Amino acid sequence: MDDAAAAIMTTDTFTKQICAEIEIDGKTVTVAGMAKGSGMIHPNMATMLAFTVTDVNIEKSLLQKIFSEITDSTFNMISVDGDTSTNDMACVIANGASENKKIVDEKSEGYNKFKEALHFVNQELAKLIAKDGEGATKLIEVTVTGAKSKKDAQKVAKSVITSSLFKAAVFGEDPNWGRILCAVGYSEAELIVDKVNIFLGNDINALQKGVQVAKNGMGIEFDNEKAVKILKNEKVEILIELNDGEFSSTAWGCDLSYDYVKINAEYHT
Repeated sequence: MDDAAAAIMTTDTFTKQICAEIEIDGKTVTVAGMAKGSGMIHPNMATMLAFTVTDVNIEKSLLQKIFSEITDSTFNMISVDGDTSTNDMACVIANGASENKKIVDEKSEGYNKFKEALHFVNQELAKLIAKDGEGATKLIEVTVTGAKSKKDAQKVAKSVITSSLFKAAVFGEDPNWGRILCAVGYSEAELIVDKVNIFLGNDINALQKGVQVAKNGMGIEFDNEKAVKILKNEKVEILIELNDGEFSSTAWGCDLSYDYVKINAEYHT
């Protein structure tokens, strides 16, 4: 698998592989994946490839259903530069070799276990692609909560991680909340700007929201030194509360550095 992961690389700086194991009906089920992608990343349609293989025994229609749902919340929620191509692909192959009782019911424990493992593998691959964006120095994770619909949450999250102004601000470690709010506003999502809260830093596991830089759609006084410190991390997390519904979504991107221009200025076909 190492050789295959290396063979599909283009401007990637490292191979992207992940593997997970779960137990279904007393049988060990393995889910493994590899991907490539660094520039021209903005699914749907970009120069990324992702291959996932598993030995789970599952009904074909259910596998397709799971994978379509997962792709929408993983690979389709990343962006490096907002540019698309015609060459993206994500596929999954299952051979049933684990010999677990065939999964035919969406409500079964096996279905949920497998879906969780498949989501983990593909989400980690998606994040690795975003992290390895051309010239990138930081991975950006934007989480949106309180949206009226899942689609609205996705629109806002993707709009922010695609914003060149915001990406440049992250590279320059500038806590410019206005660039975030601007991207929220032009996302075309249904929202009320006066309800929007923005935080730099968002540790979900520790239930810490980080430094609040905007409240009710307006900038507020905040600890600039602490905000800059957050932006110095290799992973920069942003939390955006829309406070207008129950849906949430997360998107991943990277900062926009001098090296992105250099790489693409020197790249000739």
